[in-house]
Amino acid sequence: MNDAAKTTIGTITVAEPVFSCRNVDVYYGDKHAIKNVNIDIGRKQVLAMIGPSGCGKSTFLRCLNRMNDTIVGARVEGSITLDGQDIHEKRQDVVQLRARVGMVFQKPNPFPKSIYENVAYGPRIHGLAANRGELDEIVNQSLRRAGLWEEVKDRLNQPGTSLSGGQQQRLCIARTIAVNPEVILMDEPCSALDPIATARIEDLIDELRESYAICIVTHSMQQAARVSQRTAYFHLGDLVEVGDTNLIFTNPRAKLTEDYITGRFG
Repeated sequence: MNDAAKTTIGTITVAEPVFSCRNVDVYYGDKHAIKNVNIDIGRKQVLAMIGPSGCGKSTFLRCLNRMNDTIVGARVEGSITLDGQDIHEKRQDVVQLRARVGMVFQKPNPFPKSIYENVAYGPRIHGLAANRGELDEIVNQSLRRAGLWEEVKDRLNQPGTSLSGGQQQRLCIARTIAVNPEVILMDEPCSALDPIATARIEDLIDELRESYAICIVTHSMQQAARVSQRTAYFHLGDLVEVGDTNLIFTNPRAKLTEDYITGRFG
């Protein structure tokens, strides 16, 4: 890509940012995976990240809760602030960061525990409930908010793995929101699900947006158009364009974005 194309097109800032990312670079050994990314993620907003496979969407997503720390040889440079605080400060407790910035993965990954214990696990280790009654209430409310309560209320002691794929993903979302995060990261959360389960998750994302900032990586441009208010297009590690979802899909300003959205490549 030429240097001109490496300047992000569109509005990188939002009125109420929960995350502000400036000059973010990610290296895996000698590989420069993310190049000088600047973007804000707003409160009560869904930001969708789209682009061809291997373009850096998931790599960037993992910067936001320091999941790249777990990869040998990975190095993150630049500034990432959560509510104005640098997430790479030495005093930053990574466990606490990941409670504030929850993550839902591509493949549902319930713990090998009961449905109840899957949701109760986080509040228990973070000391969010003073007694069993409070823990029961957190589990109840989290399952309700994840749209799963009516389906599982009579079998909370059954294994989480006994649920269908779509139910397991909603259980993972309930587990994430049980610790009251500020941000929810979703990495291809519907890629393993059928269309009906996908529609349920998309409806849920729309409801959760009232309470959380949500950042979703998706290969589905239709999904990005349905669930997000802002869309960011990545290409070969560069953030090419970011802005209002309707504008990105109807009137993209970058040729690369237009080519991807119209199916010329990707």
